[in-house]
Amino acid sequence: MTDLTGSNGHLSPFVEINRQDWAALAPHTHLPLTQQEIVQLRGLGDVLDMQEVSEVFVPLSRLLNLYVSGARNLHSATSEFLGARTRSTPFVIGVAGSVAVGKSTIARLLRELLARWDDTPRVELVTTDGFLRPNAELEKRGIMDRKGFPESYDRRALLRFVTQVKSGAPEVRSPFYSHLHYDIVPDAEIVVRQPDVLIVEGLNVLQPAAPGHRLAVSDLFDFTIYVDARTSDIATWYEERFLSLQRGAFTNPRSYFHRFASLSEDEARTRAAGIWKSINEPNLVQNILPTRARASLVLRKNSTHAVDSVLLRKI
Repeated sequence: MTDLTGSNGHLSPFVEINRQDWAALAPHTHLPLTQQEIVQLRGLGDVLDMQEVSEVFVPLSRLLNLYVSGARNLHSATSEFLGARTRSTPFVIGVAGSVAVGKSTIARLLRELLARWDDTPRVELVTTDGFLRPNAELEKRGIMDRKGFPESYDRRALLRFVTQVKSGAPEVRSPFYSHLHYDIVPDAEIVVRQPDVLIVEGLNVLQPAAPGHRLAVSDLFDFTIYVDARTSDIATWYEERFLSLQRGAFTNPRSYFHRFASLSEDEARTRAAGIWKSINEPNLVQNILPTRARASLVLRKNSTHAVDSVLLRKI
């Protein structure tokens, strides 16, 4: 476990913990998932296995459980101080990172692990894909090729959604996004009903407030996680995932990307590299990566997709 020193010689607000030391922080915590459940949670290209879950994510779920308990204790103490009796509100966790870095798998895994703790049985997961503007609106604005960039989201709707959940509203609805159709599904919704924990996963969830706005969705998070890796490794993972999708989901005639299904492997690799260079890498460099320092915790992955160190913000 080491304190990090920046290029200016000043200590970093993070402490870095290598994988071996991190795994030792929760040696007696039971792994509540089976191998089959882990396989079902795993996304394309991820190498998630029992060892990874046990050494990295079980300790993380224990840490998050401590933070949830701490927030509840603080709420009780504050309520007593104010002489008021109010119900504690959901603990909100933000999970950010690049396309193809594995953040969706991590968010799903944390949902399952946290729901196994006795004091947080109700855990909901919402992705910011549902707050992307419909394709017709993106085309009207001339930004279809910037889908995934901050301006492609209805940030006011996302902020309103998390605000309502955080305020303890009995029922809050969010739009539903179809990856098959690559668009918002009209009249389809996700309903969140007063969970103990809400996980919000997306590319840009750690963005600060937009110019002219006082509040960002990240201001409402109680804990934030950034999934990190070398840009060159993420580019490789994106290309491999594209090829896997081309051989799988893209073969569905209803898929938005069905036109790519007939490409040769070389053509598919060229196409994937082009999309990465023109869209995903610029978004990562310009918008996503600069938010890494705002996270409460950073999971650093190596070239095999495995987490090899954890950076935890000091308290």
